[in-house]
Amino acid sequence: MKRKQFIQKSLTAGALCAASSFPYEAFAKSDTRKITILHTNDQHSRIEPFPMDGGKFQGLGGFAQRAVLLHEIRRQEKNVLLLDVGDIWQGTPYFNKFGGELEFKLMSEMKYDASTLGNHDFDAGIDGFVKQLPHASFPFLNCNYDFTNTAMEGKIQTHKIFTYDDVKVGVFGIGIELQGLVPKDLCNGVRFNDPIANANKMAKHLKYEQGCDLVICLSHIGYKYDEKKVSDVDLAYQSSNIDLILGGHTHTFFTKPDEFRNADGAKVLVNQVGWAGIYLGRLDFYFEKKKKAILVPDFPKLIAKV
Repeated sequence: MKRKQFIQKSLTAGALCAASSFPYEAFAKSDTRKITILHTNDQHSRIEPFPMDGGKFQGLGGFAQRAVLLHEIRRQEKNVLLLDVGDIWQGTPYFNKFGGELEFKLMSEMKYDASTLGNHDFDAGIDGFVKQLPHASFPFLNCNYDFTNTAMEGKIQTHKIFTYDDVKVGVFGIGIELQGLVPKDLCNGVRFNDPIANANKMAKHLKYEQGCDLVICLSHIGYKYDEKKVSDVDLAYQSSNIDLILGGHTHTFFTKPDEFRNADGAKVLVNQVGWAGIYLGRLDFYFEKKKKAILVPDFPKLIAKV
């Protein structure tokens, strides 16, 4: 199937899914605002599609195919927020050759709005990460790593607020414990703090002090584990004021978001789209004049096969 035909088919299917899940009359209201959240995680330097070698993912992934799909979505949608959940680096010779420069440059070309840090984003060391930061036009967000007295101090934001048609979207990031995952000499001086406690503190700040209508957590801690280890499931149940958790690290493929009830009994959604840019996650939120969010799930879009 040609790329253009595939993309058109995918976008049409997504539109039908959204329309069937949402009252038609709501679209006619002039006070209804739509925010489209697009997301990736664990890209692992998959610049080119997987080779056509008979493997499970042959022909899928690749930055160029994603860029085409992003262009089509932005052409159709007014308010688009593009986010990444870390582990941008490591996995192909492109990282070994260019040290992450290419990934950051291409993501900037695709107009990513923000990302958080994964453990593999330390694989060039703190100095290596700082060296490549000028190639990223988007901020990196994390609120549970303490970078004091390291080269990364002052270069990582805790959160960022985006405003679309008077709707405020607050985004922040949390990361996994680096000890045992990253050699000490690559992350020396970075202190890990409780991700759930810091996530709740940041979400409260965004919701009540900043007046955000939608709060999104970029969480590179993993979806769930058999062993006793903090995960997105734990975060969802113990959270307050977080509306959406976009996950990473465990390379979990979702066909639709998981729904949980948080510590206050309110709904919180968790989504993750595998790895290597095979899928582009999409969630559409609708806001009425009173800014009550209504979610229309839109299944992740498969990156077009060449």
